Amino acid sequence: MADEMGTPYVLPMNFGYEDGVIYLHSAQDGRSIRMLEKNPRICVTFCSDPELIRQHPDVACSYRMRAGSVICEGVVHFEENFDEKVKALNIIMRQYVDKDFTYSVPAVNNVKIWRVTIESVGAKEFGIMRPGSISYKDRVEA
Repeated sequence: MADEMGTPYVLPMNFGYEDGVIYLHSAQDGRSIRMLEKNPRICVTFCSDPELIRQHPDVACSYRMRAGSVICEGVVHFEENFDEKVKALNIIMRQYVDKDFTYSVPAVNNVKIWRVTIESVGAKEFGIMRPGSISYKDRVEA
């Protein structure tokens, strides 16, 4: 997101995804809400667990990261319908646990649900594992 001066603002958030829509949740107000009320355009990025690849241990520029990323652009719409907010909360929770939840009325009423319909998406996988390379995971476990 960006403020009215064009200054970017990044906020790590939990999310859910279903049918081309990203769901996010936050407090009812704050810096991000004020920005999005003026400019609802948003960019959301996801990154897989990175691995450090070292091709030559004595050459700094031979170290690489192996990972994947996705960048989605769209417009935020704030969901106000109670039942749709519950649906969005369930989608978000499903991203992290395989369990059904119930929500109190105050909890649903006091959460801001962001519904981001994806307009464009790009993905990239980077870093090639070469024979003899040592991943960050292998290095940490050694």
